[in-house]
Order: sequence, then C-alpha cells, then structure tokens
Amino acid sequence: MKTIIVTDAWKPQVNGVVRTYEHIGSELAADGDQVTFITPEGFRTVPLPSYPEIRPAIFPYRKVARTIRQLAPDAIHIGTEGPLGMAARRYCLRHGMPFTTAYHTRFPEYIRMRIPLPIGISYRWLHRFHAPSRHVMVPTESQKQNLVRRGFRNVVICGRGVDTSVFRPGDRDFLDLPRPIQVYLGRVAVEKNIRAFLTLATSGSKLVIGDGPDRQKLEREFPGVHFAGYHFGTDLARYLGAGDVFVFPSRMDTYGIVLLEAMACGLPVAAYPVDGPRDIVRQGVTGWLDEDLGVAVNQALGLDPADCVRYARSLSWREVSLLFRGLLAPIA
Repeated sequence: MKTIIVTDAWKPQVNGVVRTYEHIGSELAADGDQVTFITPEGFRTVPLPSYPEIRPAIFPYRKVARTIRQLAPDAIHIGTEGPLGMAARRYCLRHGMPFTTAYHTRFPEYIRMRIPLPIGISYRWLHRFHAPSRHVMVPTESQKQNLVRRGFRNVVICGRGVDTSVFRPGDRDFLDLPRPIQVYLGRVAVEKNIRAFLTLATSGSKLVIGDGPDRQKLEREFPGVHFAGYHFGTDLARYLGAGDVFVFPSRMDTYGIVLLEAMACGLPVAAYPVDGPRDIVRQGVTGWLDEDLGVAVNQALGLDPADCVRYARSLSWREVSLLFRGLLAPIA
C-alpha cells in the first residue's frame, strides 16, 4: 500500500505530532508499505513569529500537487491544518480524492493565549477544514466528544503508543540531584503552563527537559531549576529513568505521549484532572490527578513504579499503526 502523510510539524521540531508519525511510518514500512511524508523539508519556509523552531512552508501548492500526482498513492492522510495540509486538502477536493485528517493540538485555545481571537472563530475554521475528511482521527475519547459537541463528524479514535525498547527503567544514580527529582518534559512555552510546575513549593529538585521560546526567561526567573535542554532516544530515557515523578502541568494537551514515555521509565505522573491526563493516567495506580498540583506530586511519589511500567508496556506503536492503516480512505 502506498500512503502519503502530509504534516506541517516535522523535524527539527520535537513534539507528539512528529513522534507519532515517525513511529507510524516506521511500523507501516516494516510491514512492507510505501510511506511518503510531505513535510516542510524541501519547501521554502519562514520562521513563525515568537516560535522560530516552527517554519511553515510558503506557497506549497504546486509542489504538493506534483508530488501527489507522481506518487499516485493508495491513500492520503493530512496530519496538520497548516499550509501543507491546506494544499493537500485543496488538491484532493479538486480531483475528487478521498482523504483522512487528524486533530492533534487544541489550536483554538493555543491561539487565544497569544492573540485575542475568539475560540469559536478558530473552531469554525477547523470544522470547515475537516468537514470533507472521511475520518478525523483523534487520540482520546474526550477529544472525540469535544469535537462531536462542536459539530464535527466522522471523528474516530486512533491512540498513541510507546517504544518500550527505548523507554524503560534505568540508572537511578544517573542524576546527582537532591531527591525527589520532579521531571518535566516538553516545550518550554506558555501553552504548557510550565510555570505552575516551577512555582510548586515541593522539596527535592525540579528538572526541565526540553526547550522553547520561554526557556531563557524562566532560567533567569528560577535559577534553582535544572534546565537540561533537548535530549532524544536512549539519552532522553536515561534522564527520565533517573527521576522520581513526572509532572505534567499542561491543561490543554490532547494526549501527551511524554506521559507514556515517563511511565515506561517507571515514573508515576502528577497532573491536573483534565482531558489528556484523564484519558491516560489510571488514578492511584500510574499517577495522581488533582487540581492542587503539589498534592498530585506528593501522592504520585507514593505509587509503585512497576505498575507504571506494566501499563506502558501494554501500549504498542504496532497496534496503533495497524489501526491507522485500517482507518485510511482508499483512493479508487
């Protein structure tokens, strides 16, 4: 089967969208499928204001159209609603080709945090974008219900997995920091609500793994916090495996693959009881959800890391990729 996956989010970005499609592509290719990605690589791009690591493609339609014509795929999946996604959608509609889409990120809420654009306007645009899609793939039941309430149709769940050959319990002595070590992993940006983590009056150490537009400001404001920058693969797993609890302060993530990666390394999760963590964390077993994040941290520290590891090992990328393939819309 020849599949094209169109995504505006791609390396060097480090986020759940990129990791999801990397894993799905690898699993499908291992089964003999031909998977081609249309990403900002090879296009003229410009840095997004206030977010230079994100570089949208400029006027990509002709090249996107040429790529689709040349490859003659059996299925097209549009993973993001950016310039590349819009170009692929336009081509498919012009030529009567069915396609699927995905809703990964709560863009209306993210946009509202940066500019005074009413959330309803953003959702109406997203509704129009996804309306022709055969399946709108979302990672959790709560996100499905959120879109259904807003009038979206053909919404289906396609979850996430974790690579337990990489993410697994490691050397607890890797980090020489006062315990308990509380770990955050992800973008260092306003939409991640990271300040709620950094201001907690908890004992031990706080470790931030990742980078983003707010890092330098927060490093100056919180000199006692350890900012480790980006780490990947087995190196990232070493940092996670040396921690004691994973703190997830975001209130807007649709899933949070990092939650599974932390659990696979033996870290219980402390988070707010909101969509995303509520779909993934088993309360009192693999983590603790509480409106008081400090309470969640203290409760999570008392949980058994082995339960977290067992739960993470039950979620494989292979199962996710097979489900993804089954949801694609074949092109006649």
